[in-house]
Amino acid sequence: MKYKVVRNEKYDFIGQSYSTSYPNIHKYPATMIPQIGIELFKEFEIKRGKLLDPYCGSGSSFTVGLDRGLTEMYGFDINPLAVLISRAKFTKVDIEKAKDIRQRLRNRVYEFVKIEDNLKKIDIPQHYNIDFWFSKVVLQNLSVLKHFIDKIQVDIRRLFLVPLSETIRECSYTRNHEFKLYRIKPEELLQFNPDVFGVYFDKLNKVIDIYEKYYLPKLNGAKIDISYSKFPKKDNEFDIVLTSPPYGDSFTTVAYGQFSMFSNQWFGIKYARQIDNMLMGGSPVKEIYPNSIITDFINEISKKSTRRALEVSSFYFDLDKSIKDVANSVKKEGKIIYIVGNRTVKDIQLPTDQFIAERFENYGFRHIITYERLLGNKAMPLQNSPSNKVGQRKGTMTKEYIVVCEK
Repeated sequence: MKYKVVRNEKYDFIGQSYSTSYPNIHKYPATMIPQIGIELFKEFEIKRGKLLDPYCGSGSSFTVGLDRGLTEMYGFDINPLAVLISRAKFTKVDIEKAKDIRQRLRNRVYEFVKIEDNLKKIDIPQHYNIDFWFSKVVLQNLSVLKHFIDKIQVDIRRLFLVPLSETIRECSYTRNHEFKLYRIKPEELLQFNPDVFGVYFDKLNKVIDIYEKYYLPKLNGAKIDISYSKFPKKDNEFDIVLTSPPYGDSFTTVAYGQFSMFSNQWFGIKYARQIDNMLMGGSPVKEIYPNSIITDFINEISKKSTRRALEVSSFYFDLDKSIKDVANSVKKEGKIIYIVGNRTVKDIQLPTDQFIAERFENYGFRHIITYERLLGNKAMPLQNSPSNKVGQRKGTMTKEYIVVCEK
């Protein structure tokens, strides 16, 4: 069965970015721009109810909910950095106290580093291969910042950890325009001498300014609960699901774990190097996903590579299990909105949008509509190397699909 897809230019938002309506406080891969969700909620007259985002990332769905007046929202993600960003944006704090702490932090840091003996007392982290990615001076200065930020009370501390996360990456030897970790060229290392404190306090000022202007005014009376975990099983609890799930496994699509690894390591996450394995499609399977609209496409991939077909199947097994849990959690007449891209593997385009509609219908939903939109405003690589051979690069997806179903 083919589920109806309608090209809808209204959802292209050509020329708009995330920051057009609600600037983000931290770069994050493949974020949904809130404008899409806001327009969808208007179209489907969603004004109240309990919202769920089972893979919430940096929290675009909650921005949508706040904009449209929802007051109770729940999100789940197994990437600690994603949860940190979301909690920082959507936790109400005393902004004047945060500004006062910012000034005191600046004073303490600069006074501390004036005395050379102080630097000898600071613990430098010993992560695997850390000297490959950071100079000694950068490590020292980042450690000074972390030392003082850790003393801040936890709810406000998040606003200070977010710019530290971006500073960690920006002051490392990694190429900053990539989500995956690639070291800058040897000749660039000699010229690379970032002002860690200058970068940090500039980013901190921007984070506090964005939070105060765009998010804090919306937080009165709203309950937003964000958890470090996979979505747990619940029954008939939510009225609306708005989410943008991964388009495939992290190793070959969007490298959430690699992108977040430095920050998660610095923030004490022991499993920081394993996150990509923990995401959908991260565990091996021994059979091709059966009896589905997607099966014939995976079989075509199998003719070219059995290994890749099994890797792709692993993702769809995990996505199916997640859809089943989400479906059970939605109340009767509740709606799900999934925004997804259809990736290409071995020159075979996988109709993930059709798979999502099929699985939700299998679990007691009715497909309402799927909209096709141009993908021009998501932070994703425009090219990749699907063959993993040097020099062989192909354009990645240019369209996205908005799947709407009702229970």
